[in-house]
Amino acid sequence: MNKQIPIILVSLIMLTGCSGNIPNLGINNDKLMPCPKTPNCVNSQAADEKHYIQPIHFTRTQQEAQGRLLQILESEQRTKMLKIQDNYIRVEFTSVLFRFVDDVEFYFPEKQGDEMIIHVRSASRVGYSDLGANRKRIEQIRSKF
Repeated sequence: MNKQIPIILVSLIMLTGCSGNIPNLGINNDKLMPCPKTPNCVNSQAADEKHYIQPIHFTRTQQEAQGRLLQILESEQRTKMLKIQDNYIRVEFTSVLFRFVDDVEFYFPEKQGDEMIIHVRSASRVGYSDLGANRKRIEQIRSKF
């Protein structure tokens, strides 16, 4: 019994830190915040290949793109909408087991030509590697468009 107490205490301490601190996010000079150096983030505006992911392309209006994205996000499990603006959506995704929180952002810059481009950023709040979870999430959302 005495050996179990330290294990339980360490486990509780580790789990309470899984949600992490809420990062400073949003749009600054028409850009989403850059990814940290860790590999647990993807960003369609990143310059480096490790963090870069294609933006989402949509051929309708910004309002239609945002409406479709909101439908997709609302159908996802463990999703919490934090901010919905004309050109920006911020969402939290929470993992099942350890309750890790990932911050996901979508930026709708002004339409250029016939195609709407939706920039994306998805990052884990804590840890080093996400084993590709953020990239996979964005690709799943893209496939539903």
